[in-house]
Amino acid sequence: MPAFQAAVDLGFSYLETDVHATSDGVLVAFHDESLDRVTDSVGTVASMPWAHVSQARIGGVEEIPRLEVMLHTWPEARFNIDIKASAAIGPLVRVIERARAHDRVCVTSFSDTRRRQALRRLTRPVVTSAGQITTARFRAASQAAARSRRTLVSWAMRDADGLQVPVSFRGLPVVTDRTVAAAHAAGKFVHVWTVNDPAEMHRLLDLGVDGLVSDRADLLKQVLTERGQWV
Repeated sequence: MPAFQAAVDLGFSYLETDVHATSDGVLVAFHDESLDRVTDSVGTVASMPWAHVSQARIGGVEEIPRLEVMLHTWPEARFNIDIKASAAIGPLVRVIERARAHDRVCVTSFSDTRRRQALRRLTRPVVTSAGQITTARFRAASQAAARSRRTLVSWAMRDADGLQVPVSFRGLPVVTDRTVAAAHAAGKFVHVWTVNDPAEMHRLLDLGVDGLVSDRADLLKQVLTERGQWV
């Protein structure tokens, strides 16, 4: 929670988190499948009840937060939520429904299957960004001849509102003038992760990307302020 609070204190209203579910269906804001790497406990999140997971401390200090608590703690914030495992789909849907947070979440996943399963189970639409397969189809469509590019991109991205992508993937450039223009022509947003270098932030913003995911909220705010884009 302190890292999220620090971003909010800087003035950011968009927060990004990954989610897993405990064995008894509690949704936690946590990146790893296992507690081993970053906490003082061991074991996989999905194999343990919340009573056990709640005792783990990130870096030996911080509690693992529940997404539902985060939604209530920062009611004005918008959340980008990456579904890390299928077991988290049902708990995520229940949390969004209970919090009535449909209009302030973006649901995404590397797995388009997980993403679509969550969307189908929600009672109201939410913003969503493309998974890996949809992103690959978009990239192929963005390379098409100009006369057919917009149609092909719109078809590839037909069930996603935008892209959340790295600058490159396995040596192939993903974020270029052409791909940003193709996405925008089809009415889709482009967010890029994870960008911690100010020079790279400037370069990507010059390309026209719509958002940056960063571990360095302080540097991102500085860059946006320098560009007159901090609001």
